[in-house]
Amino acid sequence: MLDAPNPGHIMQVGLGFWASKVLLSAVELDLFTKLAEGSCTLAQLSSALGLHPRASRDFLDALVALGFLGRDGDGPGARYSNTADAAMFLDSRSPAFVGGLLKMANGRLYENWAHLTEALRTGLPQNEIKQTGKPVFEAIYSSPEALEGFMRAMAGISVGPSMALAEKFDFSPYRTMIDAGGATGLLSICVAKRHPHIGAITIDLPAVEPIAKRTIAAAGLADRVKTASVDVFAEPLPKADVVAMGQLLHDWDLPQKMHLIRSAYDALPVGGAFIAVDNIIDDARRENAFGLLMSLNMLIETPGGFDYSGADFARWCREVGFKSIEVMPLAGPTSAAIAIK
Repeated sequence: MLDAPNPGHIMQVGLGFWASKVLLSAVELDLFTKLAEGSCTLAQLSSALGLHPRASRDFLDALVALGFLGRDGDGPGARYSNTADAAMFLDSRSPAFVGGLLKMANGRLYENWAHLTEALRTGLPQNEIKQTGKPVFEAIYSSPEALEGFMRAMAGISVGPSMALAEKFDFSPYRTMIDAGGATGLLSICVAKRHPHIGAITIDLPAVEPIAKRTIAAAGLADRVKTASVDVFAEPLPKADVVAMGQLLHDWDLPQKMHLIRSAYDALPVGGAFIAVDNIIDDARRENAFGLLMSLNMLIETPGGFDYSGADFARWCREVGFKSIEVMPLAGPTSAAIAIK
């Protein structure tokens, strides 16, 4: 017997922005970082975060109901605390902090996504380019504050997949790696930590290099992880045994994607590996909702970017000359699409 139609899922998704904005505001207020110091009462949190009495109890208890906070007791004396997930991923002092991405979502994406319908009708970005005429990356890279925030956001979304790639992929046959569009150098750091025989170079535009140098030095890996400023559309990639592109390939239209894939092929020796880390969409386009939503985010953010399936990646790579291709699941909705020359 078929289940009767139920509007529950429709309402949950249709009003999902309620829960989303509660979490984003909590990150903006540094609530989870405050609670990392110890549990607090309603009054203590209201004072520390500057919350109005009308809003504070419902706000905190909503976070309890959503599974982001724990609460010991009831009433005014109850004490709030981080859940295990919040303690690990939402405390800004945690090495696994993903709040940079959530802060970017709160400060930029939330407003931009309000114009999704316009994007669906026009195919045009709905971000800074509407006001300034500048592409999103030019706008972000022109402001040191915006750039730092963007780098933290990319680190937040990349830390789990980067650690998983370093653990799952067999790096033993290789000695050198290039991470194109490497941002803070996170992927190179994760691989170098897990595989002491690997030497890596993380490359990005000049404005990013000082951030990467600081991050790599803080990780104690400046002797094995280097940085370089390379325009991947104007210059060839340095030669290496492995060419990685984390959250880069999906930013661009198909001709630009093919340019990057050809550049990777040209930089590799026979047997070398090209690794694209993205939210790879399942071939049937039915399961990886996050990957499909990320592709819509590329519609909002870029003139031509889109996410892709494993079958798409395989077709493009075979056209360039790669022979062996696979998709390796990493963390959550993120996978590594791997092509061997």
